[in-house]
Amino acid sequence: MKKILHSLYYLFLAFSFPLFAQDITLFEQFNGRYDYLAIGNTLNPIENNGNTFCTILESSEADLNLDENQNIVKAYLYWAGSGPGDPNVTLNGTEVIADNTYNVGYTTVDNNELIYFSSYADITDFVLENGNGSYNLSDLDINTILLSEPGYCDNRTNFGGWAIYVIYEDLSLPLNQVSLFQGLQIINRNVGELEISLNNINVFDNQGAKIGFLAWEGDDALNFGESLAINGNIISNPPLNLADNAFNGTNTFTNSTQFYNGDLDVYSIENNISIGDTSASITMTTGAFDDVGIFRADLIILNNIITVLNSRLPDATINLDNALVECNDNSVTLEYTVFNLNSTEVLPANTPIAFYADDNLIGQTETNIAIPIGGSESGTITVELASTENPEITILARVDDIGNMTGIVDETNETNNSNEMVIELLRSPEIEVLPPLDACNEGFETATFDLSNILNDNPNPSAEFYESLDDLITDQNVILDVTNYTNLSAPQTIYVKIPETPCYRILQFDLLIENCPPRIPQGFSPNNDDTNDWFNIQGLYDVFTDHELKIFNRHGVLIFEGDNAKPWTGEINRGINGIGNLVPVGTYYYVLYLNDPDFRPMAGWVYVNY
Repeated sequence: MKKILHSLYYLFLAFSFPLFAQDITLFEQFNGRYDYLAIGNTLNPIENNGNTFCTILESSEADLNLDENQNIVKAYLYWAGSGPGDPNVTLNGTEVIADNTYNVGYTTVDNNELIYFSSYADITDFVLENGNGSYNLSDLDINTILLSEPGYCDNRTNFGGWAIYVIYEDLSLPLNQVSLFQGLQIINRNVGELEISLNNINVFDNQGAKIGFLAWEGDDALNFGESLAINGNIISNPPLNLADNAFNGTNTFTNSTQFYNGDLDVYSIENNISIGDTSASITMTTGAFDDVGIFRADLIILNNIITVLNSRLPDATINLDNALVECNDNSVTLEYTVFNLNSTEVLPANTPIAFYADDNLIGQTETNIAIPIGGSESGTITVELASTENPEITILARVDDIGNMTGIVDETNETNNSNEMVIELLRSPEIEVLPPLDACNEGFETATFDLSNILNDNPNPSAEFYESLDDLITDQNVILDVTNYTNLSAPQTIYVKIPETPCYRILQFDLLIENCPPRIPQGFSPNNDDTNDWFNIQGLYDVFTDHELKIFNRHGVLIFEGDNAKPWTGEINRGINGIGNLVPVGTYYYVLYLNDPDFRPMAGWVYVNY
């Protein structure tokens, strides 16, 4: 059933979809005591050039032999062939599904469009589990497309093959940078030259530098104008790969010349790359006239390039671990960790760190220590955010950033220095305004309040009272005695904090002062015994500051006039007799003018005794 389904898949792709090429670009980089090896095999029984076979083999195998001190870091399986592709193959009896598939096209001399593919899959766990030994690839179903489209075999571009790349760690190695570039690009009689720029490399020392290639459809018998150059210098490793026939069906790792229509080659480039280089240029050519004047060219499909270069660079990355926010506070404490993982050198101390909120710089700091290879350092910083109505803020942390998105440290990777986190500021609900608390004026617009009465309907023992909103937010100057509180102004606003999750409620109410009716005693004894020595009218003095008090004897004669500064202590200060003397025992009558539009004059009697 799989072969039938794939036959339909091939035909559907071939006639329904445009083709595209994937440029060879950096795919993954490994920095440390790393190197790589590759195994693989062809599925062609012989070289297709000049031969009449059409279909490929059902399977082929290759052996993996790692030393015991070589620990697998990553493994990728590549498989390629004629046609638009088969995304499922079998490796040692286990189905492998492609992570991605690349396609390229070739227009023949008959104007037929032929399609070729390469797929890859991450098989690290599989190789870790199986280890050394034989690896057998099967079920690469392209025979149907080869038979249904005669152009492949007629043009002798029928092929299938596979390879496994293994990147490993070996502590006896120098510190290397292993860069894997991949895609699918083609040269042929129509396009005879391909130049590829390899960026994001860093050369500390060119000793032991090497470059590897995985290519398809190269023919040993076709060496017309064929060359492979790095930085303008043609490279070779004779007798396996000659300067004029680099893609000739060979495997450098096994010294095999029978990797038919595939090349798994590696070259020393010690003399082709310089210390300090951050890029390299790869040039491939094909095509020339033969001895009888006929233009001939090999068809070469480049699948990947891998470089191994001695490197001494750190790689700073940062992670925002946590953000601590407080209710109604624009200050945020950020917890972060700086790493130096994919590196070949210590990350120096004082590497700058910058923090941004919605693209605005909000804070800067730096690392404290030199972070070793594979190490990290954690830190915290408190930043102040600008006031905003939007509670969601995007925080961006960047290591090796002096505050303007630029760095000062050369790194193995300059594109992985940032990490962002969306935080939500905690905002209380809108302030709840409660009815005011009223109290009688005790003098000079002050009164004593029991603030807890405001919560009579919903008492809360955790409630805290403050004289200002700023004090509430900053937890300062909490009112300690809420049951005997004297106001500071009239009116005065009091704020209440009610703990809730995730933020607290804020209540607000006013303290209001009112002039209450004075409480007038019916007697006093001005005998200087310090008890009840004067006509003490409660709620009058310093409350009704403009009042007038008149005292009359039983004959209706005015004997005393007083005001806020002159209370009655029993002395006579009006009339023609006895001024300055105390009145005798008896009943006296008063008229109290409060001089307040809300109150009428008050009249009554008071008894004086000694």
